[in-house]
Amino acid sequence: MSDSYRTIAAPAHAKLTRKKSRFIALLYPVSSPEAVKETLERLRREYHDATHRCFAYRLISGEVRADDAGEPAGSAGSPILRALEGADLYDALGVVVRHFGGVKLGIGGLIRAYGDAIRGAIAQAEIVTRVQQAQVEVIFPPELSSPVMGLIHRVGATVGEIDYNSHGRVVLLLPRSALPGFTDQLQEVTGNRARVRET
Repeated sequence: MSDSYRTIAAPAHAKLTRKKSRFIALLYPVSSPEAVKETLERLRREYHDATHRCFAYRLISGEVRADDAGEPAGSAGSPILRALEGADLYDALGVVVRHFGGVKLGIGGLIRAYGDAIRGAIAQAEIVTRVQQAQVEVIFPPELSSPVMGLIHRVGATVGEIDYNSHGRVVLLLPRSALPGFTDQLQEVTGNRARVRET
């Protein structure tokens, strides 16, 4: 399993007009359902006069959702989601705000308009690659400091806090896929005397 994934570095936007309907495409980096909800609530207030505010998002956690927001089923949220999937973006929210211009576009026209609008925003976005990290706490007897720290440095983990009291304690970051192997090696070098806890 790969730890790296594509997302956007900052919000991006694009606009298009089809048969007098105006479409404003907005793309946001989001990392949780709560962030999605907050962004959608802010846009609801900001674009309160819009006819529709359709959206889709993909989170690296696996959560995916598309919403047509009153447009015919499958004509708005799905093309936005397909554009996010086509660009292989995660932790991204695509919203397309529509101001109706008085001329109906039909289902095919809506699908094209919503898809083209969000693809326009994706084209404007700065795409970055991120790595899924796990933050873990390692507790171990102080006399095992040398093998523990040696292993931490060998696996290329980023060390945060280090404490030595009655036990040694290290907080570190490492790629999520490396965690099972790190845990196994840690037990091996400490004779099962260390504890690992994801924080």
